[in-house]
Amino acid sequence: MQILNDRQIRQKIRRIAIEILERNYGEPEIVLAGLNNNGLGFARLLLKELEAVGSQTTRFTLTRIRLNPANPVEYEPEIELPADALKNKPIVIVDDVANTGRTIFYAVQPLLQVVPKKVEVAVLVDRQHKSFPVKADYVGLSLATTLLENIEVQIREVQEMAVYLN
Repeated sequence: MQILNDRQIRQKIRRIAIEILERNYGEPEIVLAGLNNNGLGFARLLLKELEAVGSQTTRFTLTRIRLNPANPVEYEPEIELPADALKNKPIVIVDDVANTGRTIFYAVQPLLQVVPKKVEVAVLVDRQHKSFPVKADYVGLSLATTLLENIEVQIREVQEMAVYLN
């Protein structure tokens, strides 16, 4: 069952981008750190919208955090930017769906090597099954589902973006 269509996703991206700008007003730079592939895809969409509605005084930097969501301790989570590029900057961890919070929880690990100004979380869909102390600061859609249901997000390399509940 489709729960978000292309137009709705674009509206949510715009709203999240405006909220990020409001909560980080006056910052010279904001780092968007997308988790793996879909998180990076969502971060790219946010970046495009931030650049469209943002101010001329704020620069946006995009990076990726790589980790294995199924087994986050299999190898060290890795951020593609050097530590100096993150120091004393607001960082927004971006993912398509927050389920238990485990992936986002482990994604913070490489940020512990530096002292960012603050760390926030943006997700397109936030499920209410948290097992880890993670709260999304920016949410497109908050959804209470059963543990057996699955959220499928189609935002990369598609004609029409969509989110499905299976």
